[in-house]
Amino acid sequence: MQLLVAYRDDPAGHNMAKFISREMKNEGEIYRGKYFDLLIIPTPAISADWLEEKFSYDGFVFLSKHAAESGVLALTCHSTGNFSEAKFGGNNRQVAIPHPHLQKSYLQKLWQNKNDFSEFQITIEATHHGPTNLNKPSIFIEIGTTEKQWNDSSLCNSVAKIVVDIMKSEQKSNPVAICFGGTHYPDKFTNEILHGKFALGTVIPKHALGFLDEELFSHILDRNNMAKTALLDWGGLGQNKQKVLDLLNNTDLEVIRL
Repeated sequence: MQLLVAYRDDPAGHNMAKFISREMKNEGEIYRGKYFDLLIIPTPAISADWLEEKFSYDGFVFLSKHAAESGVLALTCHSTGNFSEAKFGGNNRQVAIPHPHLQKSYLQKLWQNKNDFSEFQITIEATHHGPTNLNKPSIFIEIGTTEKQWNDSSLCNSVAKIVVDIMKSEQKSNPVAICFGGTHYPDKFTNEILHGKFALGTVIPKHALGFLDEELFSHILDRNNMAKTALLDWGGLGQNKQKVLDLLNNTDLEVIRL
């Protein structure tokens, strides 16, 4: 069973959680459901590496706000991890285990309902922030980009309904790929989730490739042991293109250039 998690002081996450909890049974700190449970926590979700000390679940789905300096309205989801220093939760140079099939199902469902969210960019983000130390798959599902959207109960309820639909349905199993290159909002990888055959594991953007070495690369492979493929944003690898190719040459991963 999966656990939905929302931080009490995150307005978007808390709004989604309040809507979802209406149909659930409250047992102490946990809301119980047939297909998943729900937990509202008093501390930030990006620092929730402690969850497995108290709770045992098959995976964790974090409901959260999304902020961006650009102000572009966005509905996003992403795996978590730090390729260098942990400035926003988690540990240094550690990535979480991704939740690729749930991510693909969620984003495709959002896209099917895109007319309901016509003002919003529907996109994944590259892997970033914590938590990183959970030993089961996890994903962040986010509503952005300003307080107006975070506090829009109608919007939060609409996204929450899609989350519930996905959590109640059986996830299709897709081939999984680790992704290298591109921007923080990687168009090619978002397009692959929406229209391609691959589900995505860790997404290492161009700006993080400089931190990649054999130790971190080996750790990423270990956390993505479901992946058989590497997808490369060929035009978005920058000066680290050859380093990425050299690292991949020592693996059994199929390498596909996008």
